Amino acid sequence: MTVILGLESSCDDSAAALVTADRRILAQAVVGQNNAHQPYGGVVPEIAARAHVEILPGLIGQVLADARLSIHDVDAVAATAGPGLIGGVMVALLAGKGLALAAGKPLLAINHLEGHTLSPRLADPDLSFPYLLLLVSGGHCQLLEVRAVGDYRRLATTIDDAAGEAFDKAGKLLGLAYPGGPAIEELAKSGDPAAVPLPRPLAGSAEPHFSFAGLKSAVQRAVASGDFKLCDIAASFQCAVVDCLVDRTRHSLEQSDAPTLVVAGGVAANQAIRGALADLAKTNGREFSVPPAWLCTDNAAMIAWAGAERFAIGEFDSLDVPARARWPLDERAEKVRGAGVKA
Repeated sequence: MTVILGLESSCDDSAAALVTADRRILAQAVVGQNNAHQPYGGVVPEIAARAHVEILPGLIGQVLADARLSIHDVDAVAATAGPGLIGGVMVALLAGKGLALAAGKPLLAINHLEGHTLSPRLADPDLSFPYLLLLVSGGHCQLLEVRAVGDYRRLATTIDDAAGEAFDKAGKLLGLAYPGGPAIEELAKSGDPAAVPLPRPLAGSAEPHFSFAGLKSAVQRAVASGDFKLCDIAASFQCAVVDCLVDRTRHSLEQSDAPTLVVAGGVAANQAIRGALADLAKTNGREFSVPPAWLCTDNAAMIAWAGAERFAIGEFDSLDVPARARWPLDERAEKVRGAGVKA
């Protein structure tokens, strides 16, 4: 039985998990920092990094105890090495290096985005390569053709804000608690999605990419006008995001023969988005797969699973592997206008 210890600290969630190669999660633990960052309306990198240093060692001990294993019982240590807030990324990576060195275990330096990309295969044993992935999170919004472990072709990315970033900024404009995504989803339930005229940036465009900055600005104007209920703005904003995601994903489906459409990342926990994409897949004759909501948000189980996938093909990393604030999954993808460096 191959057992991988996964460590995650790329943003504001500290996490550790033990996952086997046959998809069993032996133990996992996640500690968030929402209360620490709420007064600022977003993640403060220095606060996050210090919290990771305090929290992560205890989580590692906790999951090993829960699984009744020692570090010597695991086969490899997988740690997020980027992309993300560099101070946070370094915490998990340095912890992983220390454990690997002390226990004489291989190190797997995992791309956080690869964790999201492969996480659907942890939840769905029938999901095989290739598949078309919509990766939507706080910092990234892109469409990828996932051909194999380590083989990813980017079809589209955001030229400015990511979808999750837009949710957080819109939530702040509406006076909602951080993080904005769940708060907007809850408020939108009592609102009218057709009440506020909001744009759908790049919808219908031949350009394959995403854009959400203009939508955020439109929300700001709607709030300032005082003409609309906050619940109606929330519902209209969520509807606009859904429309943009569906339109851009439809565009990429036309460019890919992948039999399955998959959505992952923190924003994939939104039920309206899940439902709309499931309908899109069905309309286009594709299968649809999405991990459970807890696996969409940041966690260490996905990092351990990505480690297990790489362990299975014999890919390991040296102890001098660096932490990376930027780390595109498709290094060959062409640069796009705007903030496409997020790709």
